[in-house]
Amino acid sequence: QVHLVESGGGLVQSGGALRLSCATSGIRFSLAHMNWYRQVPGKQREFVARITSNGTTSYAGFVKGRFTISRDNTRNTAQLQMNLLEPEDTAVYYCKTNLKGRDFWGRGTLVTVSS
Repeated sequence: QVHLVESGGGLVQSGGALRLSCATSGIRFSLAHMNWYRQVPGKQREFVARITSNGTTSYAGFVKGRFTISRDNTRNTAQLQMNLLEPEDTAVYYCKTNLKGRDFWGRGTLVTVSS
């Protein structure tokens, strides 16, 4: 079975940093495109970052150079390094991949940024 498990969320002050990790199982990780999304209660889930199987990265406009997505194919994990965090970044962050047209999501990790 496919499982994605996020970790690394927590409470940080504005301007601080967090490193999120997405541990995967049940997939051929080296062939998978990995994505991070985030969601605030009452709002739609929004795209944050993507890294393809060959390492090409894409970011949402609000990232503004602050975040870096990466992957470690030896550990079957994807990471999201978040720097210069702002209160507006507070959300549940989700890891996502797609297999044969179907999306698979983790359950999320909560990031709270205090002002």
